[in-house]
Amino acid sequence: MKINFTLFAGLLFCTCSFAQQKDTINSQEKLSEVVVTGQFEPQSIKKSVFNVRVISSKDIKNLVANNLADVLNQYLNITVRPSGTSGRSTVSLFGLDAQYFKILVDNVPLVNEAGLGNNTDLSQINLNDVERIEIVEGSMGVIYGANAVSGVLNIITKKSSEYKWNITASVQEETVKDEYALFDKGRHIQSIRAAHTFNENWFVSIGANRNDFQGFLDDKNGKDYFENDQTRGYRWLPKDQLNGNALISYSKNNFRIFYKFEYLDEDVDYYNSTVQSGYNSQLGSYRYANDKRYLSNRYFHNLNASGKMFTRLNYNVSLSHQKQERNVEDFWYYLYTKSEANNVRAKDQSMEVLYSTGTVNNFFTNKKIDLQIGYEFVNNQGFALVQEGNNIYSPVRKTLENYDFFASSEIMATSRFSVRPGLRFSAQSQFKDQYASSLGLRYLFDNGFELRGSYGTSFRTPTFDELYTKQIFDGHFFTGNENLIPETSTSYEASLKKSGSFNSGLRYASTFAGSFLDVNDRIDMALVRFNPDTGNPEYQYINISKYKMWNFSTMNQFTIDNFNFNIGASVIGVSRKIENEVFASDDKFLYSFNINSSVSYQFPKWNTIISAYYKFNGKTQQFIEGTSSYILSDIDPSHWLDASIRQGFFKNQLEATIGARNICNITNVRQTNTNQSAGHAGSSELMLAYGRSYFIKLTYNLNL
Repeated sequence: MKINFTLFAGLLFCTCSFAQQKDTINSQEKLSEVVVTGQFEPQSIKKSVFNVRVISSKDIKNLVANNLADVLNQYLNITVRPSGTSGRSTVSLFGLDAQYFKILVDNVPLVNEAGLGNNTDLSQINLNDVERIEIVEGSMGVIYGANAVSGVLNIITKKSSEYKWNITASVQEETVKDEYALFDKGRHIQSIRAAHTFNENWFVSIGANRNDFQGFLDDKNGKDYFENDQTRGYRWLPKDQLNGNALISYSKNNFRIFYKFEYLDEDVDYYNSTVQSGYNSQLGSYRYANDKRYLSNRYFHNLNASGKMFTRLNYNVSLSHQKQERNVEDFWYYLYTKSEANNVRAKDQSMEVLYSTGTVNNFFTNKKIDLQIGYEFVNNQGFALVQEGNNIYSPVRKTLENYDFFASSEIMATSRFSVRPGLRFSAQSQFKDQYASSLGLRYLFDNGFELRGSYGTSFRTPTFDELYTKQIFDGHFFTGNENLIPETSTSYEASLKKSGSFNSGLRYASTFAGSFLDVNDRIDMALVRFNPDTGNPEYQYINISKYKMWNFSTMNQFTIDNFNFNIGASVIGVSRKIENEVFASDDKFLYSFNINSSVSYQFPKWNTIISAYYKFNGKTQQFIEGTSSYILSDIDPSHWLDASIRQGFFKNQLEATIGARNICNITNVRQTNTNQSAGHAGSSELMLAYGRSYFIKLTYNLNL
């Protein structure tokens, strides 16, 4: 294997979003904040070889975030891609979509109906019992296996409490732009969580959260509109979610075991814009629409045990069973009687996973060196309906497995300098065996300087859709490809951090980072030929693309007394080379610029906290498929600003928060060259949000 090292140099003046700075200031205690992602065992963030960024529960509270999409909107280098027509929100990091970014809950990848850990719908991840969120950017294939190409996000849930009883209940009312009514419009959220510490060994918690999003009408007229002028329905689909969770934990001395259960039930309603007419002797003249209901549910079980064996070795083992399934219910909705008929429900997609991972470390008495060995076992049982023709569907059931073994060593060459090499072997049931390697370096200078560097390789295995999808109808031909091979990637990252304080009491932390990512054999749906008999284009997933990215970012946080200020910036360059069977794209680098900032101030006398979070997404460019070649498409820049005021009463037993999301009132942004009809390129609107909205949240805390 040929390794090319890229040096990152320079120094820009500063910073990071709220999501990238909790490892830095506020107090000396936070300078030693404990993290677990990518570590042999929980340790201070300063000792971590990897550059771990943390989103705290305080930031989640200030944002009044209900799901993961609400939080990641403000993260530097991350773009949240919502869809009003499907109800899903996915993440893009460094221009790579959700297939390359792995989402974990307590170090276990989270299932969805299309995969494990990737392509996750952020709006389905509730934050009701989250302690913090940890993010590591760059290839993490050695520790987290397949698909950890651009980075990993690890949600750490609460597993203890300083109180014997902790009960929290909240209600939140939110407008959807200017649409709101107590039951029929807007967003209505209720949650409750109860936790009990029996004694120093036993802890239990249980919680539930309901998120009722009544949809966004905009220029539409809702489900009961009966004129056939294409204005029936919603611009953003209504969605009703119920999340539940429970945990039981036991710990004694060096042994700890917990069982975590989560449940998701989600209904998304689709109302057809086309209204049809009919007549029969029973109903007379009637009007109806062919509507759909998407019904998803997820079960998540995780049993984790950690401790010591043979008085020395540290072990950590997780066993998880998960399943997510989506059913589609088709029905006729009679508009005059407001009733349903001809309801037919069928399973559309599902993924059931048996997953286990475990590690053992601390083999040596010499504290200057440590060795960790581990395994990962994954059994994916996937299901999907594929379209063989007009209204002709057939089920596909396949099982994908992998058996992985990995080893990593952490060497403290000196008290300042540490090295961490690693290697993973993955035996795949569907593909050739895969490998990943990594090398991490950390050096602590005098005067608060910290230098980190890392090299890593990773791989992404094709998704169930990419392998087995099939859509053939009305001259359209889209198919998967069972001969796909995994994508491979190489990444490099370097960062320099400086933290300290001034005599005035001002504390600061500044980070400059650079990274490079190279992805080979990238999978894309591409035009493979024009059918000689029909002249219709035929598309298929094939390994045709190369992807390169470099990123420079600055991060800075200032804290003095009760005032916190953060500002960050990044420049990203992306090169994507596509060569299908018909034509190829240019491979030049396309650049984008991003800024984010946050500010908060606490008034101790009044127990009031004011917070604001800002994100600027600069203009982005990408090559898209035209009629005879790949052409350049521009996406206009956008601004995002959230703000809130939180007031505590009765020693914070009661909290009231009011605020606004998307104060800049972003809805759609212009994307050029998307319309190739009539032989010329036009523009279209890319849906980002539904506009400015306002919220109020009341929370009751009982701590005994």
